Amino acid sequence: MQTGSGGGVGSAGVSWTPWTVGGILNGVTYGNGLFVAVGWAGIILTSSDGNTWKLRISPNYKDLFGVGYGNGLFVAVGEDGTILTSPDGTEWTERNSGTGTSLRAVAYGDGRFVAVGDGGTVFTSLEGIFWEKQTLGVSDGLNGVAYGNGLFVAVGDGPSVFISRNGEEWTERWRTQTEKKGKGLKAVAYGNDLFLTVGDDDTILISPDGMHWRSWNLLTGIKFNGVAYGEDGFAVVGDGSFILTSPDGIAWRKHSLEDKTYSLHGVAYGNGTFVAVGERILLTSP
Repeated sequence: MQTGSGGGVGSAGVSWTPWTVGGILNGVTYGNGLFVAVGWAGIILTSSDGNTWKLRISPNYKDLFGVGYGNGLFVAVGEDGTILTSPDGTEWTERNSGTGTSLRAVAYGDGRFVAVGDGGTVFTSLEGIFWEKQTLGVSDGLNGVAYGNGLFVAVGDGPSVFISRNGEEWTERWRTQTEKKGKGLKAVAYGNDLFLTVGDDDTILISPDGMHWRSWNLLTGIKFNGVAYGEDGFAVVGDGSFILTSPDGIAWRKHSLEDKTYSLHGVAYGNGTFVAVGERILLTSP
């Protein structure tokens, strides 16, 4: 694993502009020409360009931890099994998950949504309205999920990695046997024929197929919380205002903010722009 000046991802990801927001944001996604960011107490923000944001009304005030887009629908998930859906990011409807367990992330692929959460919780839905509980087989908390190359990949505490073709039947593909046992993987993304997952203590894993994983360590000691793939590469965000970019998941470039106190929780890419969100801050690049 390399760090230095060679890990750029084009114009997006090189320079970052901070914006102060009045809340804690946990997740962000892009779909149908719109960024949607979600966070504590049901906060929902939308933007068409990443610069001008509008506050939307949530059906409840539960904390929201993740948001995804697919098949013309935004889906946000959160505290106590909360699931919200919206066709346009403006009007939101609460759906019944049938669980009181918190959901941490959601992804869309192969004609279905997959939501994951605490205690190995997995739910699937074809249309985002009616949700069916699935069985993971272990009690690991799941923090992230992504779809690519015909596979759903879910990551979580352990650290551990699970894969599924359909979101219903899951197989464990990686679990640490080292001193990192008990640490968690927080997010996963797919791009350029590569899965990349990040987590506690600067953990980074990469896989070309979701089945065989290689771990990296940047020796930063930073907790990584979010990852996204853009047009030219990956962006990773974490505690201490930490941002990394890479064209290939191997060579990395660190980007510094003047204020090192921000915890960044998530990142998304759309229309030539990365948007990162965190504790009372939102960043855009370019």
